[in-house]
Amino acid sequence: MDNATRLQYLEAMGIDVWVSRTAPIPVVSEPLSEVKFPAANVINEPEALINPQNDWATLEAEVATCTLCDLCQTRTQTVFGTGNKAADWMIIGEAPGQNEDEQGKPFVGKAGALLTEMLRSVGLEREEVFITNILKCRPPGNRDPKPEEAESCSDYLRRQRDLIKPKIILAVGRISAQTLLNTDAPIGKLRGKVHELDGIPLVVVYHPAYLLRSLLEKRKAWQDLQLAIRTVNEQKG
Repeated sequence: MDNATRLQYLEAMGIDVWVSRTAPIPVVSEPLSEVKFPAANVINEPEALINPQNDWATLEAEVATCTLCDLCQTRTQTVFGTGNKAADWMIIGEAPGQNEDEQGKPFVGKAGALLTEMLRSVGLEREEVFITNILKCRPPGNRDPKPEEAESCSDYLRRQRDLIKPKIILAVGRISAQTLLNTDAPIGKLRGKVHELDGIPLVVVYHPAYLLRSLLEKRKAWQDLQLAIRTVNEQKG
């Protein structure tokens, strides 16, 4: 096989061939319009550039240094969220309390333990879901979040949703439900039905701290969790 033919075969197979600058350039006898050029080699971006973990790292760093509202002056640390970053379930509470502010994790203490048991009652472990809050910083005295504080954190929460792409959102507590659904309706009227947030099904459930004070409402929380389970299963089916 002569050298010119060999080079044409290698080119057709997509194999790059180094040609010495002093070597003669082979002449192709076919008209240029009839020559079949191999498809261009696609150079993939380095994995580090397309790894979603980079987006998570960037977002978490932004939250950790956030100064968009006055809560940055009183927090011990931000509470970004924990759990599976590719979860089907995204659990969104209201705001960090004292324990959360100290540990940097959402839903710890007695309310957190009850949330863990609520999830286990429907076959879920905390590690399988992603848990976060409307606010990433603790309001002083554990007061309710102010609308402007929730607005300051809204882009962080939206970006978390975009990265996770959950199959369902569980809005935990009145503040979470009203903020996410942009309504002032009482939680009693919001629970028991499937809402939608940016195309994602959303179910409202009572806050574990409320359930610790109102034991009779636990049955309603169980019903809402069952509704959420059915909603996820319908998507998978």
